[in-house]
Amino acid sequence: MHLATKHRFTVGQYYRMAETGVLAPDARVELLDGEIIDMSPIGPPHGGITNRLTRFFVRRARGRWLVAVQNPVRLDEHSEPQPDLMLLKPAPDDYTSRHPRPEDVLLLIEVADTSLGYDRNEKLPAYGRAGLPEVWIVNLQDENLELYREPNPAGYASTTVVRPGETACPLAFPDAAVDVGALLRR
Repeated sequence: MHLATKHRFTVGQYYRMAETGVLAPDARVELLDGEIIDMSPIGPPHGGITNRLTRFFVRRARGRWLVAVQNPVRLDEHSEPQPDLMLLKPAPDDYTSRHPRPEDVLLLIEVADTSLGYDRNEKLPAYGRAGLPEVWIVNLQDENLELYREPNPAGYASTTVVRPGETACPLAFPDAAVDVGALLRR
């Protein structure tokens, strides 16, 4: 009896598919654990919250981090997702020679509405396995901010939910306090 197995793509194969036209130039896809995943469309609340976070973190950076918006992060040979926002260690070339890797990421943020289950159940464990120190999920369904810290092979050991009326600070930059109510206002 033959058991079906999945073919896992590498990041190199993924890029070759794009270069040769197997993946359309405008395809909204990402590679996670060797699988090519269609990404959800970005609705106005998702886009607006991402813009708000971008403006907030750019204003406070003062050269301490680089803000990357919807750009790839190379987790390993089989995963290169495109999170909504990352705070990266500054790089002399602004990451023009390579995509950021886990050791470059100070904070990664996903804004989740329809993608909440995927972000929690698929992406979050991959981020933990890769050792990303801190991940935030802006949960638009429940109108809160989920903070994940202490990465491990199963995901994250520490989870905190922050609600409107409270603030959240990145571990690396406690002076960059995000007002959750202001972030989520519509």
